Amino acid sequence: MAFHTGRLIDHVHLRAHDFEKTLKFYKAVFAVLDIPFTASGKTWFQVDELFVDQTEGDILPSHIHLAFQARDQATVDAFYQAALNAGGTDNGAPGERDYHPGYYAAFVSDPDGNNIEAVFHGPNKRSAPSVIIEPLR
Repeated sequence: MAFHTGRLIDHVHLRAHDFEKTLKFYKAVFAVLDIPFTASGKTWFQVDELFVDQTEGDILPSHIHLAFQARDQATVDAFYQAALNAGGTDNGAPGERDYHPGYYAAFVSDPDGNNIEAVFHGPNKRSAPSVIIEPLR
């Protein structure tokens, strides 16, 4: 069985209630996952397909589950610690899950209550490190 990435989701948009707390949280977890911020402004940031901004007016924060890929079990463990240290709360300590053999994950809630996961699917070989899209203009 093969797993694919980069063909279903174009982007995910999260709305943050307390942008500074949310920014601190995601800076910490993406540093551990070795994924740089792609772009940012005063009240928003982007990391690959994830876009996060400050809520405006009556708009409520998002409440979803996001699972980020980790390169190994140690990275899942480090993600969990970094997330807790940056204001996240425990929602499932690192460990193997019964979703499929080799599924090793940790779950935390971010400052707005989103369920954030880091997962390692066991030893694998990637066909490419990522999909690179370059505009033709």
